[in-house]
Amino acid sequence: MDKDRIKGSVKQAEGSAKEALGKLTGDRALQAEGKIRKAEGSIQKAYGMAKDALRKD
Repeated sequence: MDKDRIKGSVKQAEGSAKEALGKLTGDRALQAEGKIRKAEGSIQKAYGMAKDALRKD
């Protein structure tokens, strides 16, 4: 498993937590930061998956 897949998953989890905390506290900036972090995590995870797929071929 590629490191980028792991790091991406961690970023997604952090983003979800920030987004939830932002919703709970009414902090729109924190909520937006969480959404951005989740998107970064998704991209990084997809990149790691692509690298894994290339290694298998």
